[in-house]
Amino acid sequence: MTEQHHHDHAGHDHAGHRAAEHHGHQHSAHAGGPGKVSWRTAASATLHCLTGCAIGEVLGLVIATALGWTTAPSIALAVVLAFFFGYLLTLLPLRKAGVSWGTAIKLALAADTVSIIVMEIVDNGVMLVIPGAMDAGLTSGLFWGALAVALGVAFVVTTPINKWIIGRGKGHAVVHAYHH
Repeated sequence: MTEQHHHDHAGHDHAGHRAAEHHGHQHSAHAGGPGKVSWRTAASATLHCLTGCAIGEVLGLVIATALGWTTAPSIALAVVLAFFFGYLLTLLPLRKAGVSWGTAIKLALAADTVSIIVMEIVDNGVMLVIPGAMDAGLTSGLFWGALAVALGVAFVVTTPINKWIIGRGKGHAVVHAYHH
C-alpha cells in the first residue's frame, strides 16, 4: 500500500465498514475474538514460525555435525534452537513496538508454542523416516533435500492448525495488535 493511499484511507470514515474488511484481512480473528481466518493469514503465521524453526534447525544440525554428535543430541539441539529462534522472531518486533520484556515473552509463548511443537514433531519425524537423512553430512544433497522436504511437510501440516488456532483468537492472533 502506498504512503498516499494509506494516508487517504486513514482519513475516511470507517463507520460503513465491517472490522473484518479493514486492510483486507480479518481483524476480529486477530484481535482475540473468534472469527473467519483466511488461508493467507494462516500461511503467513506458519511461514513466520517456519522461518524461526528453520534457522534453529539448520544451525543446530550444523553445530551438532561439526561436533560429531549422534542423532538424538543433534535433534535435541536443533529443537532447542528452533524454539529459541521461533520465539525470537516474535519477541523482536514486540520489543520494537515498546512491549515490556515480560509481556513480550508471555505473548511469544502464547503465539508460537503450539505451532512450533507441531512443526518440530513433523519435520524431525520426516527427517527420521527418510533413510540416511540424519546420517548424511552437511555437504550431502540427501541431507539438504530431506530437510527441505521435512520443512515443506511441516508447513503443510501446521498451516491448517494455525488457521484453526487463529480463528479461536489464539496463537498468532494474540500478537497481531502489536504489528501496526
